[in-house]
Amino acid sequence: MASSSSSSSFTLPSLFSIAVLILTVSTAESLKSPFHPLDLLPLLPKQVSWPILNSLYGAADLLPTFIGTASPGNDDVKWKGACFYENTAYLEFHNKSGSEFGGGTLHIQADKAHSWTCMDLYVFATPYRVTWTWYFISRAHTVEFPEWDGLAEYEYVKNKGVSIFLMHAGMLGTLQALWDVFPLFTNTGWGESSNLAFLEKHMGAKFEARPEPWVTNVTTDQIQSGDMLAISKIRGRWGGFETLEKWVSGAYAGHSAVCLRDSEGKLWVGESGNENEKGEDVIAILPWEEWWEFELTKDDANPQIALLPLHPDVRAKFNVTAAWEYARSMEGKPYGYHNLIFSWIDTVTENYPPPLDSHLVASFITVWSKMQPDYAANMWNEALNKRLGTKGLDLSDVLVEVEKRGSSFDKLLAIPEQDDWIYSDGKSTSCIAFILEMYKEAGLFGSLADSIQVTEFTLKDAYMLNFFETNASRLPKWCNDNDSVKLPYCQILGKYRLQLPGYNTMEPYTHMNEQCPSLPPKYNRPDNC
Repeated sequence: MASSSSSSSFTLPSLFSIAVLILTVSTAESLKSPFHPLDLLPLLPKQVSWPILNSLYGAADLLPTFIGTASPGNDDVKWKGACFYENTAYLEFHNKSGSEFGGGTLHIQADKAHSWTCMDLYVFATPYRVTWTWYFISRAHTVEFPEWDGLAEYEYVKNKGVSIFLMHAGMLGTLQALWDVFPLFTNTGWGESSNLAFLEKHMGAKFEARPEPWVTNVTTDQIQSGDMLAISKIRGRWGGFETLEKWVSGAYAGHSAVCLRDSEGKLWVGESGNENEKGEDVIAILPWEEWWEFELTKDDANPQIALLPLHPDVRAKFNVTAAWEYARSMEGKPYGYHNLIFSWIDTVTENYPPPLDSHLVASFITVWSKMQPDYAANMWNEALNKRLGTKGLDLSDVLVEVEKRGSSFDKLLAIPEQDDWIYSDGKSTSCIAFILEMYKEAGLFGSLADSIQVTEFTLKDAYMLNFFETNASRLPKWCNDNDSVKLPYCQILGKYRLQLPGYNTMEPYTHMNEQCPSLPPKYNRPDNC
């Protein structure tokens, strides 16, 4: 029935449109067509154009590509655009404003358009401003900076220049990418399917449906202190955020929590990132029943949850008293936003899925700092100051300071986080750093504890640790009870099978996960990185 329905949707005009597209594609390379094949796609019937658009562009195409920096005396910035194939740029200083430090003009020559209807979109940035424009005509263009923002921007631009970014997908691809990004954060079926499609396309992830019921009848008597909960959310605000986190880190789960039993045998869940009554994400210790009821009935992100029981030999080392002392000391503290991105970035270039790079990260931070200055301080300013040994510098000051020291922003981002750093609101631990700090306090890292910074671990790094059960016969009796595929851990909730590649395979070592690459789709990592 599906085939019949699909065939009938292609009418004679649809077939004619396809024929025109194929003919245009076949001649585009040999002749300069007034219309590029891609320019015709919006004119085609939706059932023809959208599958082609979706195959060519995706959410990642919304990210601009770093071209280079234009600075005084550097007239060698050349690149191929999405529309104009020959482009050059140079920067000219002037003082048309009569101000103390003057301003500048960025000159861009755009030539050799591949069609009459295409256009290029650009973003231009310094640590103090971000602007954008588009070019439709082959000629000389200018971008005016009437007045530099004081001595700091003047000195920065004089030495480093203005960063140029190209929206490499062009106008059509950028609009398509916007259309693909929007649903990632929506709490809809569309949002869920969009998140799954993004992860399948960019990570090679597979989402196999589990047989119903998708909820395990958990009996808590077989859950013990230290057992980890790996969680993957696939729709809504957190679903979209986790999708991007998974993409850059290679983790197949995006959130985590840990189980603890008190002296009376009552089971609790410790979680960094639990929303309190004020809407703040904090570290909370909740009764299992309360936590589990929320996940079953109120978590609208459609969570997929797996229990990862500790191995008996590891459990024997787990100091429950020390774990509780640590958990109580952290309860109520804010979620670890300060070091969130730094667990992902370990290297200068090999943690950025194309077209991401440190230049784009700096520009994103610049934009965010202008829009939400308070959040910027929480998300990265303090962490960047920690790496420099400074206090109170905002992003622009940080970048200037880095240049003064003869270093670079990409090298600054790659400096390992230190577990003993204290931020303005206390120790900063993300969901997985909270659990691994507890493991350190409970003795699971043994003599290596002082030489391992768990704030450098992603969730993937955590579930790869060889701390977990290896014998299926010792897993709880209800573990994967209704599933014909027996995972080496216990999935207790979710429509889709929660795969954790590399699970339970890595022994801890000194300076673990401080210099590891994470490039999709294979996410290869060298030994002892």
